[in-house]
Amino acid sequence: MGKSQLLALIAGALMTSVGLAQAPADAPAGSTGLCKDGTYWSGATKSGACRGHKGVQTWYGSAAGGSTPATPTTSSTTAAPTAAPASPSATASPASPSAGTSTKAPAQPSGAAAPGGGPGMVWVNTASKVYHCPSDRWYGKTKKGAYMSESDAVAQGNRPDHGKACNK
Repeated sequence: MGKSQLLALIAGALMTSVGLAQAPADAPAGSTGLCKDGTYWSGATKSGACRGHKGVQTWYGSAAGGSTPATPTTSSTTAAPTAAPASPSATASPASPSAGTSTKAPAQPSGAAAPGGGPGMVWVNTASKVYHCPSDRWYGKTKKGAYMSESDAVAQGNRPDHGKACNK
């Protein structure tokens, strides 16, 4: 190997260790980082990246970054990414939003309440054994549940949401 080839090889190795990691192929478009909880980040800077997502695992973007809004998103897979960072000095960072593939989105009630219910009825979330009053945002909107009277809900071992019974 010639002297010029050796210098080029060394220069390339140094450039790689200083550079940023590339986003894995399965990362959403525009990802600038990966959070420790597996969500992707698409913010322009690392400042505030992955807040609430256990911190930054790998940063893919540059310090200057683009003007993409800084929002965490979840990937369509829950497994950790298979691609390793390009350098050991790269720090983790949040990921970019993906198009409708959020698997760890904050809990939100579905749009419409389940049919049924009415005066004197509560909605029992059968998965959590918590019942919701008609004024509650979760009334009729959890994935699994049933309407029944509050006394029947209590008799079956269900508890009121946040400890607040409806008839008090």
